[in-house]
Amino acid sequence: MGVGGAARRAAAVAALAVAVLAGVASAAVYEVGDKTGWTIMGNPDYAAWASGKRFKVNDVVVFTYNKQFHNVMAVSKADYKNCDANKPMATWNSGNDSVVLNTTGHHYFLCGIPGHCAGGQKVDIRVAASSSAAPSMVPTPEPSSGGGSGGATAAPSPHPNAAPKALLAGRSVAATVAASLLSLAAAVLA
Repeated sequence: MGVGGAARRAAAVAALAVAVLAGVASAAVYEVGDKTGWTIMGNPDYAAWASGKRFKVNDVVVFTYNKQFHNVMAVSKADYKNCDANKPMATWNSGNDSVVLNTTGHHYFLCGIPGHCAGGQKVDIRVAASSSAAPSMVPTPEPSSGGGSGGATAAPSPHPNAAPKALLAGRSVAATVAASLLSLAAAVLA
């Protein structure tokens, strides 16, 4: 292969590395309810919280709550409207649950403790379609219990208040991948 072919291959590998880095680095981490967390205390307005955000594919929402009094369930639109916790698609109950929003559209969550959803502990998170969404390079585990997740999967639960660190960890993975690809390109040129 001539020098020109190697240079074109190196440029292609570098472009791929930049695309991977941009896709992973663009994911955001949101704590549901911000400082209030996932609760019924103080009557938080989760609809207002969600409407103030622009969620994208691969963003992560973190539910922080007292696991003795709450949980998180992914449910259908009908079950969300009716506050029906009998057929969740997935259930989380660690008290610090990270959920990756891996599809566009609405993601419906509620607390399955009787009376909590009716008291306002539910959130409809709408993930906007994006024409430039990069594919996820990191697999995500299944929820702790329940069936399919309907477009939201559990991510490893971060330590309390670790959402920014989780985002930075994703960037360092992307940087490692990009550096590896650039090293490969340099080896091809040698």
